[in-house]
Amino acid sequence: MDYYSSHISRLIEEFCALPGIGTKSAQRLAFHVLNMPKEQVKSLTDAITSAKENVRYCESCFTLTDAPQCPICADPKRNHKQIMVVENPRDLAAYEKTGKYEGVYHVLHGAISPMLGIGPSDIKLKELMVRLKEDVDEVIIATNSSLEGETTAMYISKLIKPVGIKVTRIASGVPVGGDLEYIDEVTLLRAYEGRTEL
Repeated sequence: MDYYSSHISRLIEEFCALPGIGTKSAQRLAFHVLNMPKEQVKSLTDAITSAKENVRYCESCFTLTDAPQCPICADPKRNHKQIMVVENPRDLAAYEKTGKYEGVYHVLHGAISPMLGIGPSDIKLKELMVRLKEDVDEVIIATNSSLEGETTAMYISKLIKPVGIKVTRIASGVPVGGDLEYIDEVTLLRAYEGRTEL
């Protein structure tokens, strides 16, 4: 039996479909939106629509941006000879918060996971190999310390080593099974500074 009108129920269902949002959180969000002034609701819906229509992949690193190149790739002060490979844009943001990394990134948009049917062709590995034809000195692999992240790191290392480019892996300090986006800046910085060659 529905407790709410069809409009409210639909709004709750839409919020429930978002990652990490359970039924209670969805109800709270739905009622919060219903209590917001119309202008604020319009501003929220406009922001969602605008982001969906205008955000795309950076043509260099494949992070999300609203320009052909993201601000990091477009910055001539960054070290374009050093590429840090991360699984998703949230991991990139986590490293940027340390304020210490001066190179550029490559976002894979996933990790190799045979259990989930995700292979090397399902993530941005081919695009990484194209970038390595440019003048690159080092590739830092900063995938998560999960089984999938480690598998991806080893696969990338085996691809790149024959090319003659230095391949390093972020050091321990990042807990096994931990996602980079949830780790504090000090731990991330220690992991970056203590990276080792694969």
